[in-house]
Amino acid sequence: MNVEIGVDEVGRGCLAGPVYAAAVIFNGPELRDVVTDSKLLSELRRENLSQLIWASHQVSLGFATEEEISELNILHASLLAMKRAVLGLKVQTGHILVDGKFKIPGLTAFEQTAVIKGDLKIPVISAASIVAKVARDQLMLELDEKYPGYEFKKHKGYGTPLHKEKIKKIGPSPIHRRTFAGVREYWKPQSEAGT
Repeated sequence: MNVEIGVDEVGRGCLAGPVYAAAVIFNGPELRDVVTDSKLLSELRRENLSQLIWASHQVSLGFATEEEISELNILHASLLAMKRAVLGLKVQTGHILVDGKFKIPGLTAFEQTAVIKGDLKIPVISAASIVAKVARDQLMLELDEKYPGYEFKKHKGYGTPLHKEKIKKIGPSPIHRRTFAGVREYWKPQSEAGT
C-alpha cells in the first residue's frame, strides 16, 4: 500500500524567523476526526494535539532560515523546508499530500498531489499543519528571550501593527527577513550599523 504523507508549512507570511514545515504519516486512524487546520484551533488544543501526533505517528520537521528565504524567495524556501521535512521521515516512497497549489521539487521517488486548503480538508495535512505551527511558535518564544524588544511571544513574527512598530522603532534584528516589505525599509548592512 502506498503510504500517505501529509505536508504543510507555517510562517510564510511572517516578517521574522524561519519558515517551518512538517511531514506526517498516520500509523492509525485515531486522530483523523479530531484534527483540523491549525489556525482554527486554540493554542492549548494545538499543543495537546501536537503531543499526540508526535507520540503515535511518524513525524518530521524541516525549516528554511531567514538567509535562505532572502536568497531563494519565500515560495522556494517554503518548498525547501517541506522537502527537508519529507526526507526526514526516512521513507523511500509514498504519496505526498501537500497543502497549497505547488508540488515539492526534487522528490521524484514520490507521487504528489497538491491540495488547495488541504489543511482544512485532509486530516494528515491538518496534522502536519498543527505540528509545524506548534514547533515554530515554540521557537519564536525562545527567540523572544534572545531578542526581547520585539515581543515575538505576542505575534510570533507575523506583521502585526505592534511588530511593525517595534521594527520601525528599534530596527530589524538578525532574524528579520530583510527582503520583506516592512523590514527592508529599515535594514542597514552590518558595515553601516555602527556608523
